Amino acid sequence: MLTSEQILVGAGLTVVLAVGSQVLASRLRIPAIIVLLPAGFAAGAATTWVHPDELIGPSFVPLVSLAVAVILYDAGLGLDLRRLTGHPRRTVRRLVLFGTLLTLPAAALLAVPLLGIGGQAATMLGAILVVSGPTVVGPLLAFVRPTERVQRILLWEGSLIDAVGGILGALVFSALVSGKGRSVHAAVGEFLASAGVGLLGGAVGALLLWWLLSVLRLDEILGTTAQLAVVVGVAALCDAFRDDAGLVSAIVMGVAVASLSHYDLPVRQPFFETLVSLVVGLLFVSISASVTPASLHHVVLPALGLAAVLVVAVRPLVAGVSTLGTDLSRGERGFLAWMAPRGIVAASTAATFSSGLASAGVGGAQKILPATFVVIVATVTLYGLTALPVARRLRVVRPARSRPLLVGGAPWVVELARVLREAGVEVLLWAARSGERERAAAAGLELAEGELLAAVSERGAEELGLTAVFLLGEDDGFNALAAAVIEGEGLPVHHLGCVPDGDAPVVADTGPALFGGALAGGAASALHASGARVTTHPAEQPLPRGYTALFTVDARGGLTPATDPASWTPAEAGTLIAFGPTERPATRDA
Repeated sequence: MLTSEQILVGAGLTVVLAVGSQVLASRLRIPAIIVLLPAGFAAGAATTWVHPDELIGPSFVPLVSLAVAVILYDAGLGLDLRRLTGHPRRTVRRLVLFGTLLTLPAAALLAVPLLGIGGQAATMLGAILVVSGPTVVGPLLAFVRPTERVQRILLWEGSLIDAVGGILGALVFSALVSGKGRSVHAAVGEFLASAGVGLLGGAVGALLLWWLLSVLRLDEILGTTAQLAVVVGVAALCDAFRDDAGLVSAIVMGVAVASLSHYDLPVRQPFFETLVSLVVGLLFVSISASVTPASLHHVVLPALGLAAVLVVAVRPLVAGVSTLGTDLSRGERGFLAWMAPRGIVAASTAATFSSGLASAGVGGAQKILPATFVVIVATVTLYGLTALPVARRLRVVRPARSRPLLVGGAPWVVELARVLREAGVEVLLWAARSGERERAAAAGLELAEGELLAAVSERGAEELGLTAVFLLGEDDGFNALAAAVIEGEGLPVHHLGCVPDGDAPVVADTGPALFGGALAGGAASALHASGARVTTHPAEQPLPRGYTALFTVDARGGLTPATDPASWTPAEAGTLIAFGPTERPATRDA
């Protein structure tokens, strides 16, 4: 029994380890879990102060369930249904289905001889290892930067299969503890009942969030705390009715808020993002602290063998079956076959169910948590070290070229986007008005869906692969204000500047205006209407008289904007994008 002083020290040490490990991982540019798990394990081996059973007691299991619900809601906010269509959507459905149907029996059958456990404990372990997880997959994908649809497929799979795996684990646990054999129909019925409770709770929660965010229009602080209250409250209620139904409700609420245009989601949610990061760290440290060195003594090598089979045989089989008949390239299929790390839901379900099975006298149940711990460490380390070289070899890494977002839909902006694309830049365009979007679509340009600030947020920019934002609308005030807001998201942002007059908006300094401010205040549209056009020139030659330098595109597709056309010179040879008369005057001699 810990004293109050020891509890205080243990709680403080847990928080310090959770945050410190993530800081260290960010400096090393590796997934945080690679540092979190050994840090928690070492702390648990050295002292009992960070052991969750000692610090929290029986409240640990329900708190873990609610914490995972918050994590999955945050993951759901990045899952916009409008961006998942066609073959990627079909692939995600199959990955979740076949990933469950093939991984569970394969892992269970292998666990019996490798770990020397009974069939019941092996079944529980197989259900636990079904899951993947956005908290591990997301950072890996952000580092690798695979093609856009591969990234979406893996993020969707990780988030959805976590909810499926959580419910599946709860059903297996319930069946084993009750000691009663259940027919397939009964098991399927219970699974559907849990999913139904989660879906219903998610729908109610989504409606409540709509009322709070769009009807009451809560500000950023109240909006983020209200989301936390709704997610925790709904998940707790769902879990009270059916075990782990709260995970489904959390995903449903997150996807609803992300996909439906009726929600007025707070633009910046630093509190919520900070909370999720802290929760992930606390869970990994606490759960790994539960694994003792003694419990790993006879488990490490067999669990590594289990992980090896899952990596080299089971996952490739799941990916191969799931991508049959799709238009995914061979490289994309290969990368899907080489990406299935286990994460926080596997750890949390193992910690939740293993002790209960051991108390119920299920043989080998004490090996479930250490075996899961080893599989998590092995898969995360393996994929973390090999994902980038594998993606490069399979040629599914996004090119290093720039991928700017042009904001605006005037004819000259559409023309600029088209010229940049022809020069080798992967340009993306966002426009507010339907007519502007139709103009861009007619030009064959790729459009960013949804709200502007959602697209340029950290999560949206990561998914879209954005490298910079250029605000090219005709409203100088909007451009300047949007630049000040977007700059806080971490993306380089540029705007046309403001025409100097007494009504100029007062905003934070966001750097020099694009093109020396020569095209601010609707000047670009006026020039385009009078015949000026966006043209290309060799960057090593002087710019013809009457033209305004806009960008330089280098041989690698890198984009450099001009901020002072009068004195600006291209940094290296490439293509110069300029704006000027339809008929070019004779080029001046150098």
